[in-house]
Amino acid sequence: MAITLTESAAAQIRSSVARFGGIGLRLGVKKVGCSGLAYTFDMAKEVAPGDHVFEGHAAKLVVPADALPVLDGAELDYVREGFKQMFTVKNPNVKTTCGCGESFGV
Repeated sequence: MAITLTESAAAQIRSSVARFGGIGLRLGVKKVGCSGLAYTFDMAKEVAPGDHVFEGHAAKLVVPADALPVLDGAELDYVREGFKQMFTVKNPNVKTTCGCGESFGV
């Protein structure tokens, strides 16, 4: 199982850790929306039992075990589009997305 970080995502994670504390970013999935799942992002304060830690460009990404099958092979990026700045996930496991872009199915 592998999840990779772009340099841009890693820089944002390092910046957020310096500003808010913690050890890295926690990436997960939750059931929601018309297609079934959505990504969740939060600051990781610790590594819980069952969590997996992925590192890249001196930043840590913490992923709970139950999200690994959905996120395996994904790439986390951080993009800036005009005034919008956000993490994006390029996920090869996604089969469907809803029209509003908020949820996806695998």
